[in-house]
Parts: sequence; C-alpha cells; structure tokens
Amino acid sequence: MTEQDDISQAPNSKQSDQPTEDVKTDSWQNRISGIWHDTNNRLMKLFPVDRAAETIMQWFTVDEAQIAEILAKVRAELPTTEAILIGKPQTGKSSIVRGLTGVSPEIIGQGFRPHTQHTERYAYPSDDLPLLIFTDTVGLGDVKQETPVIIEELLGELQQESNRARILILTVKINDFATDTLRQVAQQLRQEYPNIPCLLAVTCLHEVYPNPTDDHPEYPPEFEEVTRPFAAIEEDFGKLYNSSVLLDFTREEDGYNPVFYGLEAFRDSLAELLPEAEARTIHQLLDEQASKQLGNIYRDVGRRYILSFTIMAATVAAVPLPFATMPVLTALQVSMVGLLGNLYGQTISPSQAGGVVSAIGGGFVAQAVGRELIKFVPGFGSAIAASWAATYTWALGESACVYFGDLMGGKKPDPEKIQGVMQEAFESAKERFKGMKN
Repeated sequence: MTEQDDISQAPNSKQSDQPTEDVKTDSWQNRISGIWHDTNNRLMKLFPVDRAAETIMQWFTVDEAQIAEILAKVRAELPTTEAILIGKPQTGKSSIVRGLTGVSPEIIGQGFRPHTQHTERYAYPSDDLPLLIFTDTVGLGDVKQETPVIIEELLGELQQESNRARILILTVKINDFATDTLRQVAQQLRQEYPNIPCLLAVTCLHEVYPNPTDDHPEYPPEFEEVTRPFAAIEEDFGKLYNSSVLLDFTREEDGYNPVFYGLEAFRDSLAELLPEAEARTIHQLLDEQASKQLGNIYRDVGRRYILSFTIMAATVAAVPLPFATMPVLTALQVSMVGLLGNLYGQTISPSQAGGVVSAIGGGFVAQAVGRELIKFVPGFGSAIAASWAATYTWALGESACVYFGDLMGGKKPDPEKIQGVMQEAFESAKERFKGMKN
C-alpha cells in the first residue's frame, strides 16, 4: 500500500451499521499501524546517523500508556487559570468564555458539564490539558432559599488544594440593580478567601445605549446612560472586588462591531490580577493573528485549539524539566490531533491520532527539517527550543485541519497538498514564534 493510499483513509464516525463499523475500525487501526511503521522505516533510511535516527524513531512510537503518563506530568505543570463565574443567567457568562477561547456558542454549550448541584465546568482546550477552566454557577438568583447551598458548594470548591491560579468573575447586567443575592455570595467568598482576586464585569452595555445608536462607540463608552449605572454598581459592590471592567460581548448577528467589545480591557484586567505565567498565557490565547475570522467556523475554532497546544508545546520545551523531551511534544500533538478530529466529526483513539501525526508529520520531519533536528537530539546538542516546538506544533495542527476538512467534505486527503500546507505553515510560523518563551 502506498503512502498516498494510507493517508487518504480515515475512521468514519457516522456509520450506522455496527458490525460493518467494527470491521472498518479494525481495518483503520491496521492501516494506521502500517503508516506508523512505514514512516519509521523511511526515516531510518533518510537519516545517516544511526544514533540520531534511533532517537527520532522513538518520537513516533509513544504508546497510549506512555501518552497518558506524559500528559499527566504536563498537566501538573501547565499555567492553568480557573475562572469562577458568578452571576445570574443571561448576564454574559457564556459570552466571556467565548471571548477568551474563540469557540462557538454551540461548542461551549456542549462543553459545560455538571460538576455539583449548582455548578457546571468547562475545560479549554480539553479536560486532559486545560489552560482555562471555567466554573459557572447555575440557578443563582432563581430561588433565594438556595443561595446558602450555592455558597456552601463554592466554598467547598475553593477549599480543595490546587496549583491553579484562581479568579472570581462577578457578572452584572448594567441595567440590573437586583443584586442582593450576588452581593451575598461575593461577601461570603471574599470573607473566607480574601487572597483570591475578584473582577467585577458589567455587561450588556448596548441595552442602555441612547437612541439612535447602531454600533459600539470608541472604548470606553462615554454615554451617561452607561457611566452613571456603572458607577452605581461599583459603589453597590464596594470593597468586594479588586478591579472592574465594562463588557459587551454580542453575537455576529446582533450587528455590533466589534463583537467582543471591551475584550482588550478585560484581558488586561485579568492579567493584572493573575500570576505572571497565567497572565502571559491569557495574552497568547488572545493573539490577534489567531483571532482573524476565516469565514470557516471549523478552521477558525481549529486554530484556537492549535494555538492552545502551541502554547503548551512552548511551555514544556522552554522549562528545563526531566520530561521536556520530544516524546512530550509527540504526546501533546497526539492529543491535539484527536481534539481536531472530534471537531471535524471524526472520533479517533490516541493510537489512531498518533498514526495521523506520523503520517502527516513524519515525512515532513524527514524531508524538511531533519538536519535541523539533529542538533536537538540528546547527545548532539541543546534541548528543543520553545520557538521550534511552537512552530512545528502549529504547522502540524494546520495540516491536520486540512486533512480532516477533506474527510468532512467527502474528499480523499491529498498527501502532496497536506505536505505543502505543512511546509507553508511551518515557514510562516517561524517568524511568528521566533524567540517564543513561556
């Protein structure tokens, strides 16, 4: 079987005939195994230095048990921020998640999972490797008698020891002054945990704009209809928050531009309240180059996911940890490809994702950057630079989007086109991630 035949095959997650799907799944796994070993054999022939070639082969042979072990170590070291969103329904909590992640409302809705009776949790980009964890209060203000229960659950959450940075985000609609319940919750949490910073986010500004106002004004808005209630809300919450910000995160169909009005101020407010590493991650996640609308929701969301894993790759490559080696990057990339596959409707196992990584990235490593990688092999030079790890991870993610996009469109992925995308993405990302540190 040729490489072109191999790379054009993929799992079909939408088959309705279960026996047929079992056969196809087995066939897919066999093909992936063939791709993996074929790539290894070709790489062994291409690299003239036996020791280097042997080491490089190990990068593409990380089994699922090793992947799980590696990712557990990476997860323990990631600069993860847990944002605890406290506010009534329809106060823009989900919009804040959308603004920070760039993920569509549909994906966010599917991503939140019940955590306790009155909280839901969403990890981004994945549960296994979260850079951001959002804990959302459910039912706040609906039944006043439940407020003590909600407070107790939140206090129980905060009592759990964690190496994550935490921040409380109070969301209040600018035209809502029935905030007694929210103040009660904030008072209890701040009394018990005064060291956890709190950001007051006042939302839904366009609901009080003077008529006629068809778009957002220059930020910050100077309308009296905004500044007066904002000042009143700030006074109402007194010393219960460390910083405040005005936000209006709408949907594209609402017609307001920009969609995420006040996002930069929100980002800067978060950065001021978070530790340095977590603040830097927030800034990187909101990189303008990754935020450009592409007219394709899958590619746009895919790039957001890719950026998250790029940041992780740079993190583990920059920190001198004993596990910060190429197998770590491979494990991260396997996890990334699996997540991208799910985005494009292809449910694949870690082994299958590893086969895709090998099929897409293996040939590229051998043909395009083999000589450059030699100096990074243990015994031949320095550790892998953060910038190279970021560049390669970004290029691999871009190629995986093309691969899965072809499958979603009913096309057979073209190996030459995918390798061309990988090469182009790698070259364009070189300058972007040059000297990247975390």
